[in-house]
Amino acid sequence: MREVFSRREQSQKRANPIRMARMSDKTDHPPYPEQFAALGVRPSILRALAELSFTVPSEIQKLLIPRALAGVDILGQARTGTGKTAAFTIPILQRANREGATQAIIMVPTRELAVQVDTEIQRLSKHTPIRSVAVYGGQKIAAQLKQIRLNPQIVVGTPGRVMDLLDRGIINFRNLRFVVLDEVDRMLDIGFRDDIRNILSRVRQIARKIEASGAVVNASTHDSELGAQPSGLSTQNSALSTQGSPAELDTVQTMFVSATIADEIERLARTYMREPVDKLIAPGADDKPTVAEVEQHYFSVQPWDKYRLLRMLLMKEQPPLAIIFCRTKHGAEKLARRLHADHIECREIHGNLAQNKRDRVMKGFRGGKFNVLVATDLASRGIDVAGISHIINFDLPDDPEAYVHRVGRTARMGAAGKAYSFVSKDQGELLTKVEELINMLIHPATLDGFTPSPTPSDWIESMPQGAGANVAPAPAAGPEAALVEPARRLTIGSKIPLSRRHKRRR
Repeated sequence: MREVFSRREQSQKRANPIRMARMSDKTDHPPYPEQFAALGVRPSILRALAELSFTVPSEIQKLLIPRALAGVDILGQARTGTGKTAAFTIPILQRANREGATQAIIMVPTRELAVQVDTEIQRLSKHTPIRSVAVYGGQKIAAQLKQIRLNPQIVVGTPGRVMDLLDRGIINFRNLRFVVLDEVDRMLDIGFRDDIRNILSRVRQIARKIEASGAVVNASTHDSELGAQPSGLSTQNSALSTQGSPAELDTVQTMFVSATIADEIERLARTYMREPVDKLIAPGADDKPTVAEVEQHYFSVQPWDKYRLLRMLLMKEQPPLAIIFCRTKHGAEKLARRLHADHIECREIHGNLAQNKRDRVMKGFRGGKFNVLVATDLASRGIDVAGISHIINFDLPDDPEAYVHRVGRTARMGAAGKAYSFVSKDQGELLTKVEELINMLIHPATLDGFTPSPTPSDWIESMPQGAGANVAPAPAAGPEAALVEPARRLTIGSKIPLSRRHKRRR
C-alpha cells in the first residue's frame, strides 16, 4: 500500500508540479522567530523572516515595530546597517489592506536606495498579497507604468519621480495610510525640500479628509490564506495589533528615520507630523552614530601623495569588497581611470552615469565581478551590499554627517569592517568636527613602506581642498605621480566676451 501511495504522489507531482511545490511549501518552513512574534508580527511575515534567517530583532526594530503597529507617528534614529528598513517595512506590510493602490509612499534620496528598499520589501512580503514598486528618474516612465498598473500597495521612490507621477495623475493619495521618509536628514535638505513640502502638503489634505470622515480602516486579513496562527502567537499578535485609539489607526501615519538627525532637522520634521510624535533612539545612536565594529583610522597625507598611498593601501589590505569615496564626480572618474591603468579592477558610480549603467555597476559589485567601487556621496546612502570590508575616504567629506553614512556601508548587521580617511594638513578642523559628531577619537595610522614625497615643482599652493586628485596644471611624470588633469585649452568661443555670445537655440 505504501508503494502504491508513493507512486500516486509521484504521478501527481509529474501532472502538477507547481501544486505539489505549493503544498510542500506550506508545511516545510523554518520555525517562526519568537522574538519577532513577541513584537506583534503576524505569521506571514514571520515566515519570510525565518526564511531570511532573521531571528533576533535589532534595537531599532524592538523600539519601532510595536509603536508603528500602534499607528503613532515616529521619528526614529539608529546607526547605519542596523535594520531600519525592516523596522518600518514590517508594520506597513502588516497593516496594509489587500485592496487599494498606493497605501504607502516611501521616499528616499537616491535611486540606488529606492531599489534597495523595494528589494527588502519584496523579500519580507513574499508570503503576503502586499506588493511594491520602485519609481525613480533615469528610467523610462513607461517601464514603471507597467508595474503601477498592477495597483501595488507600496510605492518606493525619489521625490522628483513621485511628484511627476502625481502631476500626471498616474498615482494618487486617495488610499494613502503611511508615509515614510528614509534618510530624513537628507530628504529635508535644501535640494529636496520643495518637492517634499509639496508632496507632504497633499498628504496633509488627505489626512484631514480621513479625520473628517471618521472612516474606519480595517486591518488586512491576508494571513487567512496561510492557515491558523501557530500556538502561542495569536494572543500576542491580537494584543499588540489593537494598541492605540481608533483615531490613531484611521489617519495617515508618518515615520521619519535616519542615522543622524540634527536639532534643526527634527524641528522641521515635526512640522509635517501629527503630535504626539514618538522619538525613538536606538541605544548609542545619538552618542556614537557609527557602529563599534568599524575600525576607524586616518592617514595624514599631502594631496599629491594620496594616490600613491591609496595604491599601496589596496595592495597591502587586499580588501574583498571596498568603496573609495571622492568628493566630486570628476574626481571619481579620474581616480577610477588611474586605478585601471595600474591594473586594479574597479568601476565608478556617480550622478553623471546613465541609470542603466549605474544598475550594471551595482549588479557587478554585488556579484563580485570587481571588488573596488569608486563613488561619490551618491553611494553613501544607497548601497547595502553584504561583505563590504573597507571604506576609504580618498576625499574627506565637507559635511561630517556624510562621513557617518559613508562609514555605515561597512560592518552592517554585526559584521566587522575598516574605515580609512585621507586627511591633509589643512583638514584638521574638519576631522575634529567628524570626531565631535561620532563622539570618539579617530586614531592616526601609518603604512609600512610609505614615505611622504616633497612638494612637486608644478604644485600650486592655492589649489582648492581635495584638488590633489582632480586638478593640476599638467600631468606629473612617473608611475607614482598624483592624479592630475591637464589645464583646459582655450577655445575661440571662450575668448569672446559673454555679452557678445549668442544663446544656443533650443
